[in-house]
Amino acid sequence: MTQSPKRVLLLGATGTAGAGALRALHAAGHGVTCITRPGRAGALPKGTRVIEGALSDAAFLAQTMAPGFDAVISCLASRSGAPEDAWRIDHAAHMGALHAALTAEIPHFIQLSAICVQKPMLEFQRAKLAFEAALTAAPITHSIIRPTAFFKSLSGQVARLKAGKPFLVFGDGMVTACKPISDDDLGRYIAAGLTDESLQNRILPIGGPGPAITPMDQGAALFERLNLAPKYKRVPVGMMDAIIGGLSLTGRISPKARAKAELARIGRYYATESMLLWDAEAQRYDAEATPEYGSDTLFDFYDDLISGRAKIDLADHAVF
Repeated sequence: MTQSPKRVLLLGATGTAGAGALRALHAAGHGVTCITRPGRAGALPKGTRVIEGALSDAAFLAQTMAPGFDAVISCLASRSGAPEDAWRIDHAAHMGALHAALTAEIPHFIQLSAICVQKPMLEFQRAKLAFEAALTAAPITHSIIRPTAFFKSLSGQVARLKAGKPFLVFGDGMVTACKPISDDDLGRYIAAGLTDESLQNRILPIGGPGPAITPMDQGAALFERLNLAPKYKRVPVGMMDAIIGGLSLTGRISPKARAKAELARIGRYYATESMLLWDAEAQRYDAEATPEYGSDTLFDFYDDLISGRAKIDLADHAVF
């Protein structure tokens, strides 16, 4: 049976995941309206229906959602992961959007979260979990999507290798693994949640096609594609701990150092924790149990990136 198009309000469309969702929603024939910060409408494709405003403005949200939508989809996330930014965006902004959606009697809210909230050690993870709990408890159909690593986050060392520098790994480069998912595959998965009831009222961890990839696998793939002899630099995790300790000590009197310490903790987390499904009972990550979706692979993306067919802006992902 053919599903009728949905009227969708999309938050976070100017990010890479949001852009993937926007493309997928348009391809599926849904009507999409995007909320962006003032001055950001130009970052979206021509012809996109855009409303500019601040998510912190309750009156703006109420007015925007009043005409009625079938769903709100949020791909919005804090840029830095710093505590203040996280609680302002990952929690407060989403709580405002949820309240407005409930007031307007919008029946469905799809939230793009992150798989790393399975083992919360950082403030941005706690902020995301706090909103997940509120959304789950709200009287609204919900879908909470927790993707694994993004291609963008795993592509930051291409320029290093082209410049003749070594590929950086933490420890032996085998400590972590992930099943990265492309923006377009993730976008299609998000869009499917509008009409697939099996994706509703659930928390949905999702990765791209396997097998799981380690940092050493990433380095080997890049060296091969760049026709370079493999050259690695191994960074001891203990070095990161020492840096975090020093910044934390200085952070007792310096807000700037305190912020840097939190960013270092985020970097350490991603250097030592896999982006895979966490088996709490066995206390381990389970690559086989991590759900897969789509057909795009990281190594195909590397081919496109090296050839110039794909481009990335790492500004928001530099810490990772």
